[in-house]
Amino acid sequence: MSERPSIESLPKEPLKRLLAVMAWLRDRRHGCPWDIDQTFRTIAPYTIEEAYEVADAIERDDLPGLKEELGDLLLQVVYHSQMARETGAFDFDDVAAAIADKMVDRHPHVFGDLRIADAEAQTVSWEARKAAERAKKAGGAEPTGTLDGVARALPALLRAEKIQKRAARVGFDWTSIGPVIDKIEEELGELRAELDAGKPDHGRIEDELGDVLFALANLARHCKVDPEAALRSTNDKFERRFRYVEQQLALDGRKPAEATLEEMEALWQNAKTKA
Repeated sequence: MSERPSIESLPKEPLKRLLAVMAWLRDRRHGCPWDIDQTFRTIAPYTIEEAYEVADAIERDDLPGLKEELGDLLLQVVYHSQMARETGAFDFDDVAAAIADKMVDRHPHVFGDLRIADAEAQTVSWEARKAAERAKKAGGAEPTGTLDGVARALPALLRAEKIQKRAARVGFDWTSIGPVIDKIEEELGELRAELDAGKPDHGRIEDELGDVLFALANLARHCKVDPEAALRSTNDKFERRFRYVEQQLALDGRKPAEATLEEMEALWQNAKTKA
């Protein structure tokens, strides 16, 4: 690109326009210095953030906001694709073609002759095909591990759930909720023992607390509850109730730091009846 870009020079078709905008932003001569300096690693956190903002818009039933956030997320895909294009690795068309081919391959009951009775059977078929894909990526020389492919960059709670689901597929799972709750109580006991120790070991406490959280994620899975969604809901509930406490104290011209714990607890209990 030797000449400076102009709005008039941009394509009219939306996707082509977006791709052209990103190419110009990364242009070494006429682009944006910040965009030029970015790499896959520096952009990755923004990609994760945009995915969460999409989820937030959905949670708030904000369709205009969802349109905007989906655009921001699409920009991330375009950004990574442009950087890869510059190295000759792949481009946006390759990304789109690859995911289209993957969806066709994973839905032989739609694009082929396979017959699948219901959604549960489809889930089994889907996971089997994903396992075959993982084995193919590994070269097929040896069977891949059950837990291979669970991204380490996932939020820890979500990754715990995915790890447990993988283990459950090969039979490493309790068949009822009772033992799951027993395990939580066991892990809480071990955590309490560490906390009650004469000289608590921070590393041990962290380890035992992690075990408690992992066991709670397992309970959520057995209850068929999304642990991330459950915790988001509780976060929102806590926020509503604490705001109520702040508002009630403000009526007396005070802030939380100026109130006693007993006063705030009384207001909290009142908030529970309202929110």
